Amino acid sequence: MPKIIEIRDFSAPELDIYARLTENQLLNRHEPEKGIFIAESPKVIERALDAGCVPVSFLAERRHVETQAKELISRCGDIPVYTAEFEVLTQLTGFGLTRGMLCAMYRPKLPSLEEVCEGARRIAVLENVVNPTNVGAIFRSAAALNMDGVLLTNACSNPLYRRAIRVSMGTVFQIPWTFFDGRYSWPGQGIEILHRLGFKTAAMALSEESVCIDDARLMSEEKLAIILGTEGDGLAADTIADCDYTVRIPMSHGVDSLNVAAASAVAFWQLGGR
Repeated sequence: MPKIIEIRDFSAPELDIYARLTENQLLNRHEPEKGIFIAESPKVIERALDAGCVPVSFLAERRHVETQAKELISRCGDIPVYTAEFEVLTQLTGFGLTRGMLCAMYRPKLPSLEEVCEGARRIAVLENVVNPTNVGAIFRSAAALNMDGVLLTNACSNPLYRRAIRVSMGTVFQIPWTFFDGRYSWPGQGIEILHRLGFKTAAMALSEESVCIDDARLMSEEKLAIILGTEGDGLAADTIADCDYTVRIPMSHGVDSLNVAAASAVAFWQLGGR
């Protein structure tokens, strides 16, 4: 049975994860096995639970405890469930809640790069994408548009940051992903391992050598890694040089490029191997 606890003391240490800890503190870089993330809204919490994530505590508007949050809370065992009126929770968390509920969960152990790529035909690779909103939007497109997995360089924003999870609508729990670990420097060893695993690599970038996104060679590749670069500067020159293809999305009205999240949706739709 859950432990329903009325919030009366904002300074209670049990509430630190919702009110006072930064994303990096929640991530717990020194002891990743103790890391925590915050899932927000019923759909996101449901998808995290479906993926096997282990809850730590729940925070919900009082009116939701016996209504829309009831089933989710029942799935969380005997963890603490903190509750108060909406105005109190907004004061605690610093901004309005989405659908009035949050759930703190332990960060799952990430799979290896090889595990993410096993059996995959299409994967997305994010190079230094630092905005959590963009990361979340890319994950949502990847899950919806036939990507089998996502790989991230170490400079990318973590997909389990609260904003990234929320923007992704919880799809970060539905599609396999991991970071390039210490075994593979990026881009050299990273692209090399993708090649060894049978992937052709497609750098999304503007250059004189680029091919159009509907090029028949791209469409016919059995295994393709679609590589997207950081906001502003795009992919690094050495990344582009190491890839099998440089790919452009045709533009009109003098527009030279799309936001990386928008570009990802176009690329995944066209190259997703439907």
